Amino acid sequence: MRRVWVIAAIIVALDQITKFLVVRCLGDAPVPILHGYFQLVNWRNTGAAWGILRNYNFVLAAISIVTLAALYFFRNTFGIQRAVAQWAFGLINGGIVGNLIDRLALGHVVDFLDFHVGEHHWPAFNVADSAICVGVFLYVIISWHHDATDAQKSKS
Repeated sequence: MRRVWVIAAIIVALDQITKFLVVRCLGDAPVPILHGYFQLVNWRNTGAAWGILRNYNFVLAAISIVTLAALYFFRNTFGIQRAVAQWAFGLINGGIVGNLIDRLALGHVVDFLDFHVGEHHWPAFNVADSAICVGVFLYVIISWHHDATDAQKSKS
């Protein structure tokens, strides 16, 4: 279980450091990295992904706290004795905490990775968002693999 908290702490640190650097160094003008595909921005997101619940920062912070509590109390049902599940769990928790810190300290989440093709933009995101998405994806994959393995064993 220690691995979960170490991974979460690393994600929170990376997330907060990158956001600090964006706020401190970037300003409001986008910085093109791959012209026409990727730029760094300083986006103050008061909602969730795709602007869902925009300006409901308090509600989103409360949802984050409830989610963290639920993840903690139900942690044993996630199969976190497996190392890969610990990675997934750590990524998810670290991502939630990283964005929660922003919500409580700033009143918004700092998003800065902006991928696009021409004028078609994917919503800007950050390290915490990435960690949550990768953690959830990883957990779904290992759950399917675990279920398939159990199904194979029960057929034998």
